[in-house]
Amino acid sequence: MDVVYELCQQLNCKLPELQVFLNDLPGNDFNTVFKSLPFFCEKFGKEKGDLYGQHCFISGVPASFYHRLFPNKSLHFFHSSCSLHWLSKVPEGISNNKGNIYMAKASPPNVFKAYLEQFQKDFSLFLRLRSEEIIQGAIIVTARPGSKVREIIEMEGSFDIDKLETFAINWDANDDISNKDFVFEKDQCGRNVANIVRAVAEPMLVSHFGDDIIDELFKRYAEYVGEHLCVEKTKHINIVLTLTKKE
Repeated sequence: MDVVYELCQQLNCKLPELQVFLNDLPGNDFNTVFKSLPFFCEKFGKEKGDLYGQHCFISGVPASFYHRLFPNKSLHFFHSSCSLHWLSKVPEGISNNKGNIYMAKASPPNVFKAYLEQFQKDFSLFLRLRSEEIIQGAIIVTARPGSKVREIIEMEGSFDIDKLETFAINWDANDDISNKDFVFEKDQCGRNVANIVRAVAEPMLVSHFGDDIIDELFKRYAEYVGEHLCVEKTKHINIVLTLTKKE
């Protein structure tokens, strides 16, 4: 939106009306998103002369992006941010992945192969569906977390879900946290990372383990992250892909 505004200023042309669709699964709390929109419009309206209040219209689309979302040739731009690593379903043939809830160091080779094949099917389906919805010349931009193959196998630099899995699987509701090795310095950085991971991972963890452990789980996790960041600089990789529809 900022780029469109700046280009219109430079070219001395009229600002177009922008229609924005926010997509997520039906279980997402769209009310929270919509409640934030007045602040969003007010903030940018002051900076851009009510650009977003008069020229930007925002709607929600509750559906899986592994299905059609929009009419044929109706979109000029599609952006997927940190979503495409979520598969449409659990890969088949991974019943031997005991003690893990995803790919891990201890996973047998067939598990990595099954996840790869499922991603290839899902990503191909995603691109085919979007290609029907966008106009000629439209752009698709996707950004998703990634890692080197060696890091996936050795779990280097991916302490987040791996450690959460360990905490949850080994959980004992009667544990006294004061007597455990999980007690680390609670710095702000650890809490920030834990909050970000919780926003993404909580529904998945609740479906496996219930919601009784969640608050204490992420409290311990924040302590672990704070300690981890004191001794190791963690790097994360993001993969950005841009595609343009041609004839």
